Amino acid sequence: MAEERPRRRRRASGGGRSDGAPRRRTAKRASGVELAKRAKDQLAEITGLAAESVSALERAEDGSWFVTVDLLELSRIPETDDVLGSYEAQLDADGELLSYKRLRRYPRSQAQESSNNSR
Repeated sequence: MAEERPRRRRRASGGGRSDGAPRRRTAKRASGVELAKRAKDQLAEITGLAAESVSALERAEDGSWFVTVDLLELSRIPETDDVLGSYEAQLDADGELLSYKRLRRYPRSQAQESSNNSR
């Protein structure tokens, strides 16, 4: 006589759990690199200016992110005379732009840290 194996239960269609509750999808959080790139791309698109670099990335207590991006506001020859602007973008946890503002404007040749800190 053949050995009897226990039958496996079939899962109900729809991907639910065995207790009947729907399975939760956990969204992957964006990495710092992804957030910085999104902020850079979104600011360049909104302002029409070329994004030069990301100079700061900070996570707020509410889960949003503050990203400081340097944009080329005025191109000159020689390049040391270019005028750059530092912009702060606030992104939600998914990387969507919530707000942005210009923090300062400066010649490339004087790209030093600002003494005032907004946070």
